[in-house]
Amino acid sequence: MKESIQDIDVRACQFAEKAHAGTYRKGTNIPYMTHLEETADIVRTLTDNKKIIAAAYLHDVLEDTSCTVSDIEEQFGVDVARLVESETENKYHGKPKGDTWKTRKEETIHHLQDASVETKMITLGDKLSNIRSIERDYEQIGNQLWERFNVKDPQMHAWYYRSVCDSLKELEGYSAWKELDRLIKEVFNQ
Repeated sequence: MKESIQDIDVRACQFAEKAHAGTYRKGTNIPYMTHLEETADIVRTLTDNKKIIAAAYLHDVLEDTSCTVSDIEEQFGVDVARLVESETENKYHGKPKGDTWKTRKEETIHHLQDASVETKMITLGDKLSNIRSIERDYEQIGNQLWERFNVKDPQMHAWYYRSVCDSLKELEGYSAWKELDRLIKEVFNQ
């Protein structure tokens, strides 16, 4: 029996929790699921569309787990699968992450220029959650924070976050976009 569309976000949360079980935020003992919940909560401030919220919960399963687009499509339908796929970064598996970092980020920025507003909402939720985490951790450990990342130069992260924020300008009327913009300025002293 097929569950109703109203339950799709709840099912996506449960699916993501299983897929990311035992994983943590970089350099912390904070369960990775907290990022996915925060991303979905931010997306809820932008839309009440359950499919977009479901995709927010699932936005990292293709990048970080063994799940495939077919798995998502089978469980949540084509619309959710396409949204997750649209927000997924090419990880260039087999190549060192530090070597592909700038290429991956440039591809993300380029993709966002023509992405749907739904994809942009998920990206906004993801990046706002990430920058909140960066801000909190920076207050605690300072420049040591950058050692967690494949690219350790904070100015490269500043470039990336500013470029993403600018690519999401279509959403500048939302408080989430304004918070992202403000935190980028604060974290990177812009």
